[in-house]
Amino acid sequence: MANSCFHCLEPIPKGFVGSVTFEGNAQPVCCIGCQAVAETIISQGMSDYYTYRTESAGKVEELVPEQLKMLLSYDNEEIQEDFVEISGEHKEVLLSVEGISCAACAWLIEKQLLALGGIIRVDVNTSTHRAMIVWQDKHVKLSDIIKSLMEIGYKAYPFQADEEAAQKQAVAKAYIRRLGVAGLMTMQVMMFAFAMYFGMFSGMEEDFEQYFRWISLVLASPVILYSAMPFLTNAVKGLKAKQLNMDLPVSLAIFGAYGASTYATFMEVGEVYFESICMFTFLLLLGKYLEFRARLKASEFTANLQKLLPLTARKVDENNNEQHIAAKKLKLNELILVKAGETIPADGLVIKGHTTVDESMMTGEHLPVKKYQGHQVYAGTVNHDGVITLEINKIGQNTLLNQIIRLQHNALTKRPKLVEITDKVAQWFVACLLVFASITAIGWYPISPDKAFWVTISVLVATCPCALSLAIPTALTCAVASLTKKGILIKEAHVLETATKLTRVAFDKTGTLTEGRFSIKHIELLQTEYNEQQVLDFAAALERFSEHPIARAFAHITPTENLVQDVEVVAGSGIRGHWQGVNIALGKSHWFDNHASFAQATLFINNNAVADFYFNDKVKNNAETVVEQLQQAGLTCHMLTGDSSNAGKELSQQLALNSYQSACTPEIKQQAVEAWSKQGEIVAMVGDGINDSPVFNSAHLSVAMDTGADISKNTADVVLLNSDLNAILALQQVAKQTRRIVKQNLTISLLYNGSILPLAALGLIPPWIAVIGMSASSIIVIGNSLRLLKL
Repeated sequence: MANSCFHCLEPIPKGFVGSVTFEGNAQPVCCIGCQAVAETIISQGMSDYYTYRTESAGKVEELVPEQLKMLLSYDNEEIQEDFVEISGEHKEVLLSVEGISCAACAWLIEKQLLALGGIIRVDVNTSTHRAMIVWQDKHVKLSDIIKSLMEIGYKAYPFQADEEAAQKQAVAKAYIRRLGVAGLMTMQVMMFAFAMYFGMFSGMEEDFEQYFRWISLVLASPVILYSAMPFLTNAVKGLKAKQLNMDLPVSLAIFGAYGASTYATFMEVGEVYFESICMFTFLLLLGKYLEFRARLKASEFTANLQKLLPLTARKVDENNNEQHIAAKKLKLNELILVKAGETIPADGLVIKGHTTVDESMMTGEHLPVKKYQGHQVYAGTVNHDGVITLEINKIGQNTLLNQIIRLQHNALTKRPKLVEITDKVAQWFVACLLVFASITAIGWYPISPDKAFWVTISVLVATCPCALSLAIPTALTCAVASLTKKGILIKEAHVLETATKLTRVAFDKTGTLTEGRFSIKHIELLQTEYNEQQVLDFAAALERFSEHPIARAFAHITPTENLVQDVEVVAGSGIRGHWQGVNIALGKSHWFDNHASFAQATLFINNNAVADFYFNDKVKNNAETVVEQLQQAGLTCHMLTGDSSNAGKELSQQLALNSYQSACTPEIKQQAVEAWSKQGEIVAMVGDGINDSPVFNSAHLSVAMDTGADISKNTADVVLLNSDLNAILALQQVAKQTRRIVKQNLTISLLYNGSILPLAALGLIPPWIAVIGMSASSIIVIGNSLRLLKL
């Protein structure tokens, strides 16, 4: 195409003129980057890439000196500890490679790297977009390898999976090994079995038939003693713990049939069924593997969060000198520089510069968030367009990202009552299954001893309640993952169950129904001996120690001196301290009973009111819509606010709330929620998490707006990381859909077990169909649960 770039096939911008010579003809390119890459590929004798590629290459970005400098940091031994394996003189790294589109890309990458001195091996996986490289460090550096890839248009960086992901990869490899052994041996055993079934050995002496039985025993043994061993191991573990698990009937079927066939081979009596148990084991493992892959998809979000953290950081000293170090080596209070387009390596406060940050990995909100001096930023978020200097205030497990991961794991490991009930039902089901299988064997034995054995095995396998045990956990895992992507962090296991039963929602006002971004509207001086500036100084000096949203209204005021000492926060009232032997307090206007007004805050000196403060606080844009939709869904909406001014009444009328209470202390809020609970209401409390512990503990469901890096200390059941009231509606939607999915899963599993049990007992279900049925029911249940990830 004449108007398309020869390298990336994208349109050529007007005004740009550039070309490369390919097979004697000048070919147009769209930019200097594509021109440089194409010339490199052609000059190094790799022009076959353009002949055999099946898809377009990615557009090439030029490397700037800053990027080249960052590449050199990958040669640092400390930084390499996280992602490079050392074996003697060789080093091995797994790189994520952006821009791979087809097999021609893999060929091009391998040819480019092998041309470097010191490269031992290159393996490119076009499906995962990763490359495994083994090299000799004394001949070539890792930065040279990555730079070489960038020269031909592929951006590469070290791939670093977290421990959980690595563990799951190991489990997947173990499944494949066991599947491989089972599949290979099953084919061999089936070959002899079919030959004997169709009379190909008829006329041979019995010694030859016995010989083939022995061969079948030898070939089947690795399948049973290796591939099927996890089923037996799990069954024994369950018995030791005095529990009947799903692997018990399966183990009885596999090892019972193997034992009987082995006995028949040694004693030269009866029939052998090595081919059946080999195929049985292979199909069972295949079903388990597909089930494992489906569950893995449900948990991918959490594993991917950990990979958002960068490996390196740009540390800055007091002389503004930069040093690239491993991100894990960062310490509290150190300064780091983050440039445009880079991922922030640690939680910190912006102390220099301003920018916008993409926090969608936490909040689900893709609009960039403005950050100025004094603003908190979080590890794993992406700096968009500014250069900022940060002072680190959270590292390691204390970062918000790691808290999210830890709390999500905690929520998934706690067991809701419904899960405990289904687990108990499954155990009783297994017990009844064993009894029923015994009755089946006794009933069939007088009719046909040979058939009795296989009918019993079919009963054991076909009715194993695997789908029943997966019905709820898989749905909950998918729901939690879906909500986390939306910025809704579930901390307790009961949340999804409780959210569907709510009848009443109570809201805090400040920072919940309103923006919580206060500005001073008016100051009313109550005593003439203090002027407005002095009053502001006292208030600002106190509020420096407060986390209440009102404190932000004074953030722009710098006190002329350190006015107060011995500062104490009094929950539900305000904040107080001492200045030159004088008691100073800022809080509710009726704090000391000698003053009452509709002001949102009052300054007291020696318990006497000195000034009243009035603030502006904007109502959230979506508050009215959220309240209306909750009421349409049959819930009543109420407000419990500590604000004693008229603002609560005005907001209640504006949003058409069912009721409101103002001037509430935490204890009064708690009493209100407890009173509703006694009336049979199921209550959710939505607040900002500050001083709300008592009422959160009393509510059936507690929801905190964004509490930043202290979420693990919060007593709320749910944290809305984006502070968006629409998240409450999303939570209800996902909770209701989860309930529907759970009901569907339970119905599917119970209908399957109920229908296949009589068929298996009547001998109408052969063992191999029983395996397929059991695996299919489990996979259907998991597949149904995966629909929650699309919400």
